Amino acid sequence: MPSKIPKRKVEILVISDIHLGTYGCHAKELLFYLKSIKPKVIVLNGDIIDIWQFNKKYWPKSHMKIIRYFLNLISKGVKVYYITGNHDETLRRFAGLKLGSLRLLNKLVLDLDNGKKAWFFHGDVFDVTMKHSKWLAKLGAYGYDTLILINKFANFISENVFQKGKLSLSKKIKNSVKSAVKFINDFESVAAEIGINNKYDYVVCGHIHQPEIREIINSKGSILYLNSGDWIENLTSLEYNQGKWSVYHFDHNDFIRDQEIDNDKEEPNNDILFNSLLNEFNILN
Repeated sequence: MPSKIPKRKVEILVISDIHLGTYGCHAKELLFYLKSIKPKVIVLNGDIIDIWQFNKKYWPKSHMKIIRYFLNLISKGVKVYYITGNHDETLRRFAGLKLGSLRLLNKLVLDLDNGKKAWFFHGDVFDVTMKHSKWLAKLGAYGYDTLILINKFANFISENVFQKGKLSLSKKIKNSVKSAVKFINDFESVAAEIGINNKYDYVVCGHIHQPEIREIINSKGSILYLNSGDWIENLTSLEYNQGKWSVYHFDHNDFIRDQEIDNDKEEPNNDILFNSLLNEFNILN
């Protein structure tokens, strides 16, 4: 019987834009990654459950396993901060909720090593479309999910028929459209400017699905801007250890589908708890 693979310790784990409940979500890969690490603190930085596109007809077991995994960590006392995003904005009216070691917030400031401060928030507050044309943003979300499905079919043809690598249609589109590139640059600049004005050392966002760590300097100072990316296309997270940040990129070569590092029996079945929370919050009706 093979020995259990030791888990890699992570002081702070930041994950955003999982979009549970959508076809593009890579829940199996995410669970594989989560079971390979032992985080001390977890920051779920928005768009974890995609309430915008939630459909009770599509909620795979792999998506439920992600919920169970986090609930299991909470039951063990692991600090989990759930920061609301635009796709799970319905939860914002419950900001301030405390449930065991879980905290539901709209934004978060953590004191890190050497007196440094990190400011966490999802980032949709900078999105003009979100502010003034939410219906257009929701329409774009459905279009994005459709593009992901087309992308999956294109990858199947590319890999099995033409024996070539995977494609990313949405990445190519975003990288080629000047307005999309400008939006990303503006988003990063505004986030950095507000962080510098508030004298934070780090500003940590999600929302734009672009993993990034870079120093941004303006006339008032400098700050380290970080973005955790997503689990739709990039399959990335942020990890903080010994005073340093890094971007984790999922390696498909290490992933064996349906093989999990731990035995599922270690995780209690929290379906009843999860469903009761949904009914209490009345977020999916």
